[in-house]
Amino acid sequence: MVDTGLEAYRFSVSWSRLIPNGRGHVNPKGLEYYNNLINELLKRGIQPHVTLLHLDTPQVLEDEYGGWLSRKIVKDFTAYADVCFKEFGDRVLYWTTINEGNIFAIGGYDNGLAPPGRCSFPFGQMCTEGDSVTEPYIAGHNMLLAHSSAVKLYYKKYKAVQHGFVGLNIYSSWFSPYSNATEDVTATQRVIDFYIGWFMHPMVFGDYPDIVKKNAGSKIPVLTPRESKLIKGAFDFIGLNHYNLVYVKDNPSSFEMNVRDITADTAASFFLEPEDAPQNQNDDPSSSLSGILEYLKTAYGNPPTYIHENGQRTERNGTLYDISRVKYLHSYIGTLLEAIKNGSNTKGYFQWSFLDGLELFGGYETGSGLYYVDLDDKQLRRYRKLSADWYYNFLEGRTIRPDEITEVETGVFGSSTSKASE
Repeated sequence: MVDTGLEAYRFSVSWSRLIPNGRGHVNPKGLEYYNNLINELLKRGIQPHVTLLHLDTPQVLEDEYGGWLSRKIVKDFTAYADVCFKEFGDRVLYWTTINEGNIFAIGGYDNGLAPPGRCSFPFGQMCTEGDSVTEPYIAGHNMLLAHSSAVKLYYKKYKAVQHGFVGLNIYSSWFSPYSNATEDVTATQRVIDFYIGWFMHPMVFGDYPDIVKKNAGSKIPVLTPRESKLIKGAFDFIGLNHYNLVYVKDNPSSFEMNVRDITADTAASFFLEPEDAPQNQNDDPSSSLSGILEYLKTAYGNPPTYIHENGQRTERNGTLYDISRVKYLHSYIGTLLEAIKNGSNTKGYFQWSFLDGLELFGGYETGSGLYYVDLDDKQLRRYRKLSADWYYNFLEGRTIRPDEITEVETGVFGSSTSKASE
């Protein structure tokens, strides 16, 4: 990280590693592990940004009361956050409560593609239990309550001494109308309200967006006046995970289904590739980032924002010449800089990811890292890619255009790193 020029590193604490039973006894080896990591980062001048939950709810709490489907988790999550604030808060200034709360609720409780893998037919076909119709809304509601409870705790017990910041992370593509038809434009706003407003609206205005309440009906829990007061304003920053542009087409027939999940409630269809929307073929994919940042600015008061994830997933084939990733980063970071010039309150940027790792979708078959990890090597040797060189130079103030690079130049941009490091 030092050789790459990183100023900050974002990582997650594992709730189960720190508190094996979900509550109560704290594992001293877990404390030691995270203390060592935090201390080493700080020793090297790298600021730790800590996420408290990244899909990995303790199994014991899933078994006991259903995890995020129960209000009981609010108390347990707050107690877990208290341990983290107490043990690490003298050195950690930036805390994110939950990673991708909106997608965690959908992936975990609607389509079953993420832990805990709950869903119901026909919205997910590989689950043994769940209810895609109601559970995403319940889980999302409890996440907002748990997040806000942890923020309240931090401000009450730790803010005055530690002077840190607590935020919530959401995932969002940016959404563009499939066509200029009024129906598609209206559908796009509907989708934005469901995927972004679902979490942002309560935190800024104290309630869910009107269209979400209307279309979800009794499936989405009602925020009581007390809950509304707890959630409203309960954040110091917003973490944003963003990768791409999605096109939206009005699909009223989905809303006419007798049984609807959250996607059907949007009454829209989604298209990932530009060629699926001929009228938009000339869109610059990286413009999606400026789109969502502009929306956060105009709709939600321009909150302090950290880009927590942005990067390109490619086949994990061992090539170090990842010119496509360089083009991606050059485009998106350039767009981000323009957005900041235009008034976006973005405070930082984290590329996903530093090392090739185990990806939620793709496992070890795909990689997003600046560094390749040789899984066939017992030492798991790391090799830097072209993108690591490009990123190093960018952080040093030298922006190299992708069209200036040829394959023969891989690894000769002036970085002090060696070809491989352990």
